[in-house]
Amino acid sequence: MVVNARARRGHAMFRNACDALSGLPCPLDARAVENPADLEPTVRELLAGKPDLLILGGGDGTISGLVDLLVGHDVVLGVLPLGTANSFARSLGIPLTIEGAADVILNGRSRRIDLGMIDKDYYANCAAMGISPKIAETVPHGLKRVAGRLGYLGWAAYQFLRFRPFTLIVEQNGRYERLRVVEVRISNGPYHGGTEVVESAAVDSGEIVVQAVCGHVKRRLIVNWAASVLHSDYRKEEVREFRGREIRLDTIPPLPISIDGEVLAHTPVTARIAPGIIEVMAPV
Repeated sequence: MVVNARARRGHAMFRNACDALSGLPCPLDARAVENPADLEPTVRELLAGKPDLLILGGGDGTISGLVDLLVGHDVVLGVLPLGTANSFARSLGIPLTIEGAADVILNGRSRRIDLGMIDKDYYANCAAMGISPKIAETVPHGLKRVAGRLGYLGWAAYQFLRFRPFTLIVEQNGRYERLRVVEVRISNGPYHGGTEVVESAAVDSGEIVVQAVCGHVKRRLIVNWAASVLHSDYRKEEVREFRGREIRLDTIPPLPISIDGEVLAHTPVTARIAPGIIEVMAPV
């Protein structure tokens, strides 16, 4: 087990996780990693021992940043959701408590799922263009850890005042389409920012879903998010979706892309799906 001790609640919950997983049928090699730069070397070290199960504890960024390393290994992923939004865990139906997530690891079932790809980079849940990368690039260090989701939403509101709509160019099967949009979600699962916004996406559908919230004014984004939080059908208004194995995306102007909360790419990019590429413990 590798826990990102700098993820929100990560350090405080490490001991609780060890206790909750005491029922595993084999010894637990548990590591609390303080420095994010040490996460990847730690996971590589543990994978070299060819474990049956690798448990990752942290937020969506932690899971997505490390999931590449599991590809090609005969290992099952266990998820301890310790972040702010925990969208990947929500998409899998994993409880957001230590005890609930540990119970899934102990008593759940192995489920083969897809991963999304931006160019050659695998990711777990959702990539985005628009305000999300702007927030991820500028959010003060430690804000999520100290103030939680409320603090994060406050910073998002500040960045929204500086945000502008942009042009999206979609290329699929040799056809091009140009749209004026306020946000683009490239989804392998239905949750983004802890809210169900792309209900047509699933972790085992074999397709990537690109959802564009269309509009020339940024209040369209407020309306869409509010309708999503309230589970109103109005969230489908002024929304276009494209789905398939591979979709080419460009923007005017060129924009950064956040991948599960971390800015890791810039347009233009190719969004792909890697069907059934890893196994994860999920609820029965």
